[in-house]
Amino acid sequence: MINRLFCLILLCFLSALPALANNGISQFAPEPLSPTPEMAAQLLQIDGPVHVIRDDSSVPGWSVFEGPNLLGYLGSTWEIAGSVGYSGRPLDVLLAMSPEGRITGVQLMRHDEPILTLGISETAITQYVDGYTGYDLTDTTPGSEGGALPDVISRATVSTGVIRDGILRSARALAVARGIVAGSGVDRINYEPADWDALLAMGAVVGTRVSMSTAADALAGAKVPVLPGDDDFVHLWAGVVDSPTIGRNLLGPQEFARTLAALPTGHSALIVMSTGLQSHRGTDWKRTGIFDRLTIRQQDRDWHPGVAGYRLIRRLAISGSPEIREISLFDMPPTIDPTQPFTLELRATRVARSGDELAMTISLPYDLPSEFHMAPYTPEPLWRQIWVKKKLATGLVAGMLIILTVILFAQDSITRRPRLWRALRLSFLATTFLVLGMVLNGQLSVVQVVAFLHSLLTGFRWETFLIEPVIFLLWSFVALGLLFWGRGVYCGWLCPFGALQEILNAVAQRLGIRQITVPQPLHERLWVLKYSLFVGIVALSFYSMHDALILAEVEPFKTAISMRFVRAWPFVLFVVVILTAGLFIERFYCRYLCPLGAGLAIPAKLKIFDWLHRRPQCGRECRLCETKCTVGAIDSLGRINANECVLCLRCQVIMNDATQCPVLKRRARGATTPPPAPVRVPAPTQPVATDAVAP
Repeated sequence: MINRLFCLILLCFLSALPALANNGISQFAPEPLSPTPEMAAQLLQIDGPVHVIRDDSSVPGWSVFEGPNLLGYLGSTWEIAGSVGYSGRPLDVLLAMSPEGRITGVQLMRHDEPILTLGISETAITQYVDGYTGYDLTDTTPGSEGGALPDVISRATVSTGVIRDGILRSARALAVARGIVAGSGVDRINYEPADWDALLAMGAVVGTRVSMSTAADALAGAKVPVLPGDDDFVHLWAGVVDSPTIGRNLLGPQEFARTLAALPTGHSALIVMSTGLQSHRGTDWKRTGIFDRLTIRQQDRDWHPGVAGYRLIRRLAISGSPEIREISLFDMPPTIDPTQPFTLELRATRVARSGDELAMTISLPYDLPSEFHMAPYTPEPLWRQIWVKKKLATGLVAGMLIILTVILFAQDSITRRPRLWRALRLSFLATTFLVLGMVLNGQLSVVQVVAFLHSLLTGFRWETFLIEPVIFLLWSFVALGLLFWGRGVYCGWLCPFGALQEILNAVAQRLGIRQITVPQPLHERLWVLKYSLFVGIVALSFYSMHDALILAEVEPFKTAISMRFVRAWPFVLFVVVILTAGLFIERFYCRYLCPLGAGLAIPAKLKIFDWLHRRPQCGRECRLCETKCTVGAIDSLGRINANECVLCLRCQVIMNDATQCPVLKRRARGATTPPPAPVRVPAPTQPVATDAVAP
């Protein structure tokens, strides 16, 4: 019953995502805040009255003048780069740039980041943002990177990393669009208005047409024949839209600016349009994630567009365009050079009467006109810089994950050796708390789950989550571990706060502190608390992220692990109360209050394997494992509740230990007790036959 309920909740949530996405993007996409003249003068470090003029060119922003003299430019990271913070909500930073390409001022305009729950003040964030003042975008000397940049703030690595990425990407897009610095291989500076026919005449957009008659001949013998005629079987167009003359005219200013801002470094944008009977997308991509009908061929390289870089465009902004049925925008990887000729191939297939497959290929050569070329420049992505800087930390985490994988795969052998299991368990938990938690700050949180859910609705970017390598490695391992072992792979081994609770309880038991046994009916009803907290935090985040982050303070992780108990006394007192309760009830917080554990239990319902063994006698003849379970995950019938199990392997040790398991004890006694001596039964006495005496 519980399994079905969890599956129903998960199904309802997944089915609601499209609706949330359609409503959520418009809800969470506010207009950028317009700067006042006083704000512009302050950011440009200028005294005197100025006037601000809106510039809706290919990269929107504002130009600041003092009389006829241009003083600089202003740009919004939300409007230019579409920067979304760690909370999954818009993150808007207003930056000012001199005509020479130097950042003169930066101001945080809007954010909804969980910095308050992380114990980092607004002042620290403001000082971090101010650190970008003086950055020179014209300095591309390797190693200098325009000048010294502030380091991301510890315990807010993702939030400050997103701020940094948004500032640098927006500043560079603004500088390129204003002609201050050169762009990439495609000219992203110059703009000329053009209609549909002009783009076709320039070769910026190319097209080809296949009639129904041509397709009927090529696909002759199809089980469902193509009827000949003069109508379009397919009319296909394509073009690289990186250049404002192409992209802005086709997509419109706002959509074009978002397209450029969303492109990873070295990528380019390809638009594919079609009308007619044959779709260039099809439907298989929804299942496979690959648009296998389309192939980009360039020299010896072939590339199929995928879902990861796909965006649906509903209509074109350009005048004079024909009626187009399908418009798709794809991110082309750096392996495809947009300045070199390539061929777009569309493959159309039909089933033959014989059952074989008939196919025809429509080829569309494309060569970006030379007037749209420019010398390339590829700065190193921020996340790569951070991974290189934290290679020691990532190595330590990777080593821990490898060791844990070995332990879990070799659990049958390890649990037959109680001392080895105990030593491995306590030493790994100590490493998790001291190294992973206190040194590397590798504590996962329900806030990260909320941020991930919101990123699915507002625009998922791998770069946002790659900024923190330790957290990324942990979540990647946990996501895979949920399928193999369930939630226990994290809760029982990799959670620093959970490790702290178990270590303290082990010390308490060694000191003779009496443990409290919670009655099973009450124990199961208290589970409702953590699941209610998880659902409440997620639901509240769609109404108010700020309020959701306040509710997420039910997690003691920030105080105990991230802040190392250096925090206001109410937070510290809350943690002390939880740890004190854990001295009497092992893993008290994990059992009843942890919303992260509840959140991990839901996808863990998809667990593929069942590695934990039980005996038929468990729960009927013996309940020792039930009483010894770390979190009370074994019921009175001996069944293990995968939603609550933290995979400590204690029950496996008990059932394999002949000194603990009553079943093994009985077997041992039966094997050593000598059989009883045979009892000699005397033969029965035969009655003596006598003659009957007549009366």
